[in-house]
Amino acid sequence: MRKITVRATAITAVAAVALMALSGCSTRDPDSAAGGTAEAGFPADSVVGVALPSKTSENWVLAGGLFEDGLSEAGFEADVQYAGASTTVKDQQDQISAMVTNGAKVIIIGAQDGGQLGTQVKDAHDAGAIVIAYDRLILNTDNVDYYVAFDNFNVGELQGQALLDGLAAVRPEGPYNIELFSGNSADANAPVFFNGAMSVLQPKIDDGTLVVASGQTDIKQTATADWKAENAQSRMDSLLTSTYGDQEIDGVLSPNDMLARAIITSVKAAGKPIPVVTGQDSEVESVKSIMAGEQYSTINKDTRLLVAQAIDMVKALQVGDTPETNDDSYDNGNKIVPAYLIPPVIVTKANAAEAYANDPKLAPLTE
Repeated sequence: MRKITVRATAITAVAAVALMALSGCSTRDPDSAAGGTAEAGFPADSVVGVALPSKTSENWVLAGGLFEDGLSEAGFEADVQYAGASTTVKDQQDQISAMVTNGAKVIIIGAQDGGQLGTQVKDAHDAGAIVIAYDRLILNTDNVDYYVAFDNFNVGELQGQALLDGLAAVRPEGPYNIELFSGNSADANAPVFFNGAMSVLQPKIDDGTLVVASGQTDIKQTATADWKAENAQSRMDSLLTSTYGDQEIDGVLSPNDMLARAIITSVKAAGKPIPVVTGQDSEVESVKSIMAGEQYSTINKDTRLLVAQAIDMVKALQVGDTPETNDDSYDNGNKIVPAYLIPPVIVTKANAAEAYANDPKLAPLTE
């Protein structure tokens, strides 16, 4: 996978683009279609399938409810399914196959494992359905039409810069001891987050400002199986025992909030000062932790915006239009998948009240 376009986005610009994302404007140029098969649209009450992964984060749970409500309000028959608690992809494969059998005109997929859905999305295409990859890219197939996500390379960039900023706030000059964590190797987003962060951190590692004391800098060494908190905590326990017996750890690159909290739990149990720890997803417990001065940062990826954009794509397809896209740099191994990317927002204690001002769940936590 390659991500060509790199953008650093100010919060004000993010807000403007996010509002545009909600508008649902679609291009009306049939010659620019991404290969979808519903050339003349489809009935307004058609089945739209939504296949989501296991409920591993608050945002996946929220997304399911938003899809149920939003698609139903738009007049579609929503078929929203979650993969089971198992970490295998079979549940999701079976659910997508059932959606195809049920005549879904569009299938939106948040992949449990983006590399193991080739057969199912081919069957969907053969049956005339359009496939939208949601949040996670579906890999190594021609049979995915669109991708809707946050700018995940930029997520990594923001995490890397937050780590540097947090370290500088604690101590103006390095060297700083840090450790690196990445996500589940089966998740297509994990290397995008990591590569974005390393584009910021690697120059500082090279010049000695940052020291990865364990020496574990390869993504295979830093991966967290199944995005499980216990796996991150276990690895952090091992790192503290093997590397930080007589020295302090200054910072940790964590790819999401759940892992960030597990890392902080490990450090506390070892009786060491909490380092600067990044995160992602704006989970309630992590926002509380940020306001309490523990976790340093998170990323606000407003699920409401992402679901709304995916539903706008379905609406455009239903009337025979080509959905709006704004990025052509995501290669899934077989093709460049036309994408609509929404800019993420970095959140620290300093800007949390502003970042969550319009979020009824999180705004009260920042008061």
